[in-house]
Amino acid sequence: MRVIFAGTPEFAREALAQLHAAGHDIVLVLTQPDRPAGRGMKLQASPVKQWAQSHNIPVCQPLSLRLDGKYPQDARMAQEALLAANADVMVVAAYGLILPQWVLDLPPQGCLNIHASLLPRWRGAAPIHRAIEAGDRQTGITLMQMDAGLDTGDMLAIHSEPILPRDTTASLHDRLAVAGGALMVKALENLDQLTRTPQPTEGITYAQKIEKHEALLDWSRSAVALDRCIRAFNPFPGAHSVLGGEVLKIWAAEPVHTHAPSRPHGTLVEVTPEGLDVATGEGLLRLTQLQRPGGKRLSAAEFLRGQPLQVGQQLGVTTHPAP
Repeated sequence: MRVIFAGTPEFAREALAQLHAAGHDIVLVLTQPDRPAGRGMKLQASPVKQWAQSHNIPVCQPLSLRLDGKYPQDARMAQEALLAANADVMVVAAYGLILPQWVLDLPPQGCLNIHASLLPRWRGAAPIHRAIEAGDRQTGITLMQMDAGLDTGDMLAIHSEPILPRDTTASLHDRLAVAGGALMVKALENLDQLTRTPQPTEGITYAQKIEKHEALLDWSRSAVALDRCIRAFNPFPGAHSVLGGEVLKIWAAEPVHTHAPSRPHGTLVEVTPEGLDVATGEGLLRLTQLQRPGGKRLSAAEFLRGQPLQVGQQLGVTTHPAP
């Protein structure tokens, strides 16, 4: 098929690569404009743009697709490119721009979305993070016929994926990216045979965009909830706390299922090479991978060799409500 692909991050790049490998003619790629990134804050192309350019596929990067919006010139430029592409279908995966009705109506087979959850649970921007944070045991991929709503279109196909006990957003993301690309390849092979199923009206939840302040750990929460937060915010934005006036990133931890002594929330109750046991609102949380500002991620044993800690020291407590 002649395919327009719209996507931006690594999740979308995986699907684009699979569609190309399956023999589809990728006639145009839409992706977000280059953004400043890294320590030097130099403009950096998205993973999707980098892949498309390496395969000599035309790229369009409008700021908006709304012809009556803030950037009408960008939208008209994109409209010309989309019309010239003469595609059969548009595949969308984590693009980052809202598609107005004129775009949804343009391809004969419409616009098909790869969404990283089992809809209608976790509609919105951060479904992988929120599923781990909430303690869900299962998530997946939903292929959806897009409409004007926020992830409200009819479902075409689903793939279920277990959330493993030690999954992070990074590990779950990688599995779902591969699964999403494979499911879309299979769907395009049998597009005329797919059944459109309206989403259930019950069980709707929204995965709000991740804000950096959410990753500041609140030690009054339970060890289980804190463990979920740490895994949900790995790799972005990285869970953290304050120790001795220094921001400490915490990349891995695990609840300790032993009787916890009565100590103020955030107090170090045991310091060993296996980890730093911290008192929480319910139970102990053992920190096993940490990072100081400007340093590398270190195991607890490596961290302690460079910064000896003592029982009784206290990690900071957030003053804003937990998410």
